[in-house]
Amino acid sequence: MELPFFTISDLELEGKTVAMRVDINSPINPDTGQILSLKRIKEHVRSIKRLPQCKLVLLAHQSRPGKKDFTSLREHARELSSLLEKRVDFIDDLFGDTALKAVGEMKVGDILLLENTRFYSEDVSLKDSSLAVQESTHIVSRLAQNIDIFVNDAFSALHRSQPSLVGFCNIIPSCAGPLMEKELKALVRVMDDPERPAVVILGGLKVDDSINVAENLLDAGSCDTILTTGVVGSMFQWADGYDLGTPNVNFIRQEIASTDDLLDRCKRIMKKFPGKVMYPTDMSLNDGGKRRRIKLSELPANAPIYDISIDTIVRYSMIIDGARTIIANGPAGVFELEAFREGTVEIFKAINRSKGFSVMGGGETNAVVTQERLRDIDHVSTGGGALINYLSGKEMPVLKALRLSKEKFKDMVGEEPEEEE
Repeated sequence: MELPFFTISDLELEGKTVAMRVDINSPINPDTGQILSLKRIKEHVRSIKRLPQCKLVLLAHQSRPGKKDFTSLREHARELSSLLEKRVDFIDDLFGDTALKAVGEMKVGDILLLENTRFYSEDVSLKDSSLAVQESTHIVSRLAQNIDIFVNDAFSALHRSQPSLVGFCNIIPSCAGPLMEKELKALVRVMDDPERPAVVILGGLKVDDSINVAENLLDAGSCDTILTTGVVGSMFQWADGYDLGTPNVNFIRQEIASTDDLLDRCKRIMKKFPGKVMYPTDMSLNDGGKRRRIKLSELPANAPIYDISIDTIVRYSMIIDGARTIIANGPAGVFELEAFREGTVEIFKAINRSKGFSVMGGGETNAVVTQERLRDIDHVSTGGGALINYLSGKEMPVLKALRLSKEKFKDMVGEEPEEEE
């Protein structure tokens, strides 16, 4: 499956000075500085191990200005060293003389991690600026003097446009890293040429994101059925004329500012694609902390909806069992509470059992997959916002920059000589 940009197998990295943008942004205890999850770091360790022997300069960010976990990457370097079983030197500078000197003195096999890119205003204030502006920043123009190849492995920042992500691509040959390549190949498989039937499961609270995904995949003909759960399911029930009850209507209006607009979009989707979108036929209410089942016909509810219930679990599981392609994002309910975890867990177990090719993503989704040790999911994405934006058909600045780089530097990769007959 050929991608429209260079990958590490297309460019000669061995012996070169390579800058690789990674996304090791991790949950951190603000009081102790301890990194609480190594998931993203471990994913990039796999990428680093796949690179040929080179001088490797890592660029990364942690959180954003104003947040309690906006901190230095020194601890990230220690974790990288431990996981790689190889020294990763931390440089508390990004593009100043200290950083340039350290890069210039590297030997093949050395690995440096430079300081948090968002400590420097250019990577924050110039986001979404033109490519010409971003490539003229100090971050890019100074570092590029000592860099031969730029590798972007930060899939979870795919939808961002910042100097450290896109600014190098028009100056030096740039390619997708192993994690980026893996993520994109999985998404191309489920979106461009999915095996049928193709089923999409959308849940959670981010209704606008789910509606964007539903509209794009249905318009593109990339799926046959959309199964909705969580608040997404409630919105489609409401749009189809069901009164959810005061507790649920008030909650949705409080959490979602554009409720009326989203209701109209749900109505348009169901009218344009009749029978394609399914919503729960029974739900579990939080009745004083206890689980109480209610059928769709029994609405309005006098307590908040916290999960899907048994009929919906069975019906959805049967559809998932027959699917050949599965995309899933978001929980079926308030899975953090043990009493309302059943729907999410059972649907995810059905995906895990299915023989179809499955792609799942999102922070809550990934947490359940990890907690339940669901090891037969074909692809668990590292991206949350990036995944949703890609599935929604939005332009990805990082991919646009990588395509530009391939077009500009395509003469670097010679064509294979034709075999003589």
